[in-house]
Amino acid sequence: MSTLSMAADHRADVRPPGTEFVLTSTDFQAIAAMLRHDAGIALPEFKTALVYARLAKRLRALGLGSFADYCALVAGPSGTDERRHMMTALTTNLTSFFREAHHFEHLKTQVLPSLLDNARRGGRVRLWSAACSTGQEAYSLALTILSLAPDAARLDIRVLGTDIDTAVLAEAQAGVYADAEFGTVPPDLRARWFQRVRDASGGWRVTDDLRRLVSFRQLNLAGGGWPMKGRFHAILCRNVVIYFDDTIQAAVWRRLTPLVEPGGHLYIGHSERLIGPAARAFENVGITTYCLLGGEA
Repeated sequence: MSTLSMAADHRADVRPPGTEFVLTSTDFQAIAAMLRHDAGIALPEFKTALVYARLAKRLRALGLGSFADYCALVAGPSGTDERRHMMTALTTNLTSFFREAHHFEHLKTQVLPSLLDNARRGGRVRLWSAACSTGQEAYSLALTILSLAPDAARLDIRVLGTDIDTAVLAEAQAGVYADAEFGTVPPDLRARWFQRVRDASGGWRVTDDLRRLVSFRQLNLAGGGWPMKGRFHAILCRNVVIYFDDTIQAAVWRRLTPLVEPGGHLYIGHSERLIGPAARAFENVGITTYCLLGGEA
């Protein structure tokens, strides 16, 4: 992962042909520093054109004449809301139902059966989708549970979905998804756990029983205190730490480790790896699938 190294004096200013703004190296450095401070995300120099493309829209919407004016706004006390817009614009919220399907198959066949048996005897089951974006991952966890235990909403079973971005969390809370989202959802699960939206927007809305299993909260993985007090039987933290430098990556894995039940599981993205003490705390039991040592795998 590239760290935040600006080398501003050696990078040309960006002004694509036919456009009205100049993104200077000083502007880029300021934007990158704010994004790293707020979200822990390292913004490498080769993303300069992407920064221009995504934030030029914000300049036009706000009627600003330069990136310097924009930087002054988001750095100032009156720019709090726009700073959130900036983070949303610069972060990628690529997600889908049952993305990286092997993780959900592992959960369904290797992890959930014993957990659900325990829940029927009065035990608790907790799963966490970290960096859940617009909610498909968290709902996929709940759908996997419901495929084995349709009565799960009446048991002590909960899925937590967290993200730093309040805009995508609002979409997750609404739980409404377009037809095109359902190519990876088995038809029987869609028919049972979603309802057709009866208005011009179309799409599908999660049912109450599906919604009861899932709660959403804002959380900055690279930020200060995490509010969780209990442990989770499975955590999906996928395709997010790749945007952090090695120092923040190691800190995230270190903080996640004590939140996993002994013998519980951590699922990470295909381009990610455990580093630091977490690499010794977990055993690899499948493709980007890890079991915390100290309990049964």
